[in-house]
Amino acid sequence: MNIDNLQSRFYSLRHNRFFELFVVGVILFSALVIGAKTYDIPDNVLMIIGWLDVGITLFFLIEVSVRFIGEPQKRNFFKNAWNVFDTLIVIVSLIPVEDSELALVGRLIRIFRVLRMVSIVPELRLLLNSLLKALPQLGYVILLMFIIFYIYAAVGASFFASINATLWGDISISMLTLFRVMTFEDWTDVMYETMAVYSFSWIYYLSFIFLTTFAFLNMVIGIVVNVMEEEHAIEAREQALADGEPTIQDLSNQIKELKEILKNR
Repeated sequence: MNIDNLQSRFYSLRHNRFFELFVVGVILFSALVIGAKTYDIPDNVLMIIGWLDVGITLFFLIEVSVRFIGEPQKRNFFKNAWNVFDTLIVIVSLIPVEDSELALVGRLIRIFRVLRMVSIVPELRLLLNSLLKALPQLGYVILLMFIIFYIYAAVGASFFASINATLWGDISISMLTLFRVMTFEDWTDVMYETMAVYSFSWIYYLSFIFLTTFAFLNMVIGIVVNVMEEEHAIEAREQALADGEPTIQDLSNQIKELKEILKNR
């Protein structure tokens, strides 16, 4: 079997739907194995789990090798950040550190193997990429939200510290209390406690909830959804180009060319 034939077979295997589902199943099983280690289990069962963990690591090594060999352009394999992430996770998992001072690091690396689900499932990659691309826009919203938090925390610490120092003792504690209010975690108990002294303090809480929970969080959701729609559109255009189908831009260019031809006539 020549190299080109082997590469074509591995290329077909890496894009096989059943192979992808099997890899997802192994990743889920790996997560269960990691979770099982957190329980107090007998030594013989722990030994079996250890062998299973070794088998999972070897499978991931084979799976990454299949993807690398099946890549037509080997240099492009490591241009993909997810491929680099998968390769590093697998390589570090192969290092025997269970009986050394780096045992905790080894366990953490094995926990991160669950993140390989993102690199395998395209829909999860799209969600994560959309979130990362939305971060620059979200930064301004988060900054404005922090300003609102800071102003309200300063007001709360000034007026309510004498009522309950545990919740309003200083500005940092006040910000934690406001986060509790924003997430609706027994926020009415906080409000009624201050209303016993300041009867109109409900205005303080309702205005804060309106600004943060109803306004800013909806802005965050809107930005993320908008970026996701743009990512879907980009993916659809790339898929259309890969399939040789005309895109909207191509059709628009053809219409312009026809108009120019008609004008010249």
